[in-house]
Amino acid sequence: MARAINKLTDVQCKTAAIAGRISDGGGLYLHVKPSGAKSWAFIWKQGGKRYETGLGSYPTVRLARARIIAAAYRQMVADGLNPIDEKKKESEPTFGECCDLFLNAKLDEFRNEKHKAQWRSTLETYAASIRPKRVSLIDTDDVLKVLEPIWQEKNETASRLRGRIERVLDFAKAKGWRQGENPALWRGHLKSILPARQKLSKGHHAAMPYEQLPNFMGLLAGKDAMAARGLEFLVLTAARSGEVLNARWDEIEFKGAIWTVPAHRMKAGKEHRVPLSCKAIEILNSLHASRTSEYIFAGQKAGNPLSNMAFAMLMRRMNYQDFTVHGFRSAFRDWVGDETAFQREVAEQSLAHRVGDATERAYRRADALQKRRELMEAWASYVCANIC
Repeated sequence: MARAINKLTDVQCKTAAIAGRISDGGGLYLHVKPSGAKSWAFIWKQGGKRYETGLGSYPTVRLARARIIAAAYRQMVADGLNPIDEKKKESEPTFGECCDLFLNAKLDEFRNEKHKAQWRSTLETYAASIRPKRVSLIDTDDVLKVLEPIWQEKNETASRLRGRIERVLDFAKAKGWRQGENPALWRGHLKSILPARQKLSKGHHAAMPYEQLPNFMGLLAGKDAMAARGLEFLVLTAARSGEVLNARWDEIEFKGAIWTVPAHRMKAGKEHRVPLSCKAIEILNSLHASRTSEYIFAGQKAGNPLSNMAFAMLMRRMNYQDFTVHGFRSAFRDWVGDETAFQREVAEQSLAHRVGDATERAYRRADALQKRRELMEAWASYVCANIC
């Protein structure tokens, strides 16, 4: 960069018409595109590598201004700094600003304004101490500072908060504002530091901890009742109770091992294909030969499915009344995140949740059926470990 600088004139910049780069010296170039559009670039070598960064379009950025920016970049290089990294630091948001950017970018993912408000309120209320900090500087100690005060007393809230911080930091990494592992990651990280959920202070727990599910499913398998088979099927498919209770035989494709739930029974109003594990098919086969109704899990009254309270009453008789039926979906989601390497998107699609923003969903036409099949087989192997 010791070569001559300030070689261009305003007239030359204005009249340049041949496509290519014109050097002003010192690493500053005017780039002329075939269309005639012009922009500035700063090019330099550092550590044996060649780098390039844009300075803006011409004439929005005039020659004099481009030279000032280039001079600043030359000084950075001389000081051993990388102008690209320094530019990122200048535009890097705080954690609080990153939360807002994430929520705005993911607007379509939230079912309603109330759900979005809950996200915002949780991150503002409990993560207030780290909101002013640069998002690249958030580390494990910061995350623990937020979680530890509420981990024992407000476990459900703390668990949701951890997941939300993790997603915000993943968003920051995708934007180039962070590098390295996510300090809010549970599996392989915070799980080794914070006490497991089943060991926390006792109280009302809506979702059964997934660690208890193999024992529960073993007990359930010993029950000779239609409600027991239905509840087994619900756990294995991670479906909602209404979807299972009203399931019909004509929705099952035995050859392909697929259960297609029609749109009118889905919360999102969209048809959902469920890959059935070998264990789920085994349950269906055991009921198919003796079927007496169009409903898979027929009730005592002819032509009707089991009642809406059938599963809850069964859990009460088994002395599991502290847990809700819907909580099995939460247990499935926790298990995927804590114990497996399956992608978050695959788990969310298995739960029939909306994944990604509108643009992302437009390009992702497939429903990851094969990946979800692998996940549901792994889930069945886990929860049925105590069934002979």
